[in-house]
Amino acid sequence: MDRLKGKVALVTGGSSGIGFATAKLFAAEGAFVFIAGRRQEELDSAAAAIGQGVVAIRCDIANLADLDRLYEQIKTKKDRLDILFANAGLGEFAPIGQITEAHFDKTFDVNVKGTLFTVQKALPLMRPGSSIILNASITSIKGPAAFSVYAATKAALRSFARSWIVDLRDRQIRVNVISPGTVPTPGYDSFRLTEEQMAGFLNAQSEATPLGRLGRPEEIANAVLFLASEESSFVNGVELFVDGGQAQI
Repeated sequence: MDRLKGKVALVTGGSSGIGFATAKLFAAEGAFVFIAGRRQEELDSAAAAIGQGVVAIRCDIANLADLDRLYEQIKTKKDRLDILFANAGLGEFAPIGQITEAHFDKTFDVNVKGTLFTVQKALPLMRPGSSIILNASITSIKGPAAFSVYAATKAALRSFARSWIVDLRDRQIRVNVISPGTVPTPGYDSFRLTEEQMAGFLNAQSEATPLGRLGRPEEIANAVLFLASEESSFVNGVELFVDGGQAQI
């Protein structure tokens, strides 16, 4: 269990769900892991659960000053970054006709602006051979009802990766995209659905998945580990769907 031995990794949105599962796996595979998120109490709990080799730093990725402080701390503690899993994001339902400026700004500020500057501000710490993984979603190609703004932000991440692998060619930094299917996490609370609505949503998603079930955070983490490790050293610019086949039909 040493596929990331000696590596330094950052996982944004690392206090719960896919981010937490990934940070835990990275640490188990030998990496020193920084986890970032907006809520200090949850970050501290996550760090305690992971154990040694992890540092929790409060950071709102939509706040550029927060990002500067995040990378200053990483530079002070480790002076480099080998792996970046840009996982932090949010989503809320709003059908066309009911989309507000506030909804649009909030979603794009975190998912698009926040991810862009998370990556850009990390670059001075990244060496040749480093790996960047962006967390997108199958929504970018599936056309989900009442989720167009969120889906558009995830499509933007896919587009970023295509351009960034060209921008970073001379630096030999890989950029790949992970696109999960339906994986229930605490982040789903932002959907603001009733308990009955959430149950109906999850049941419908399960039925729409060829494997006939929902995903687990640990399953996404395993795919992120592959993209972060040397096992994927010739994989660059791909979108890896980890969705039980849902986006393939």
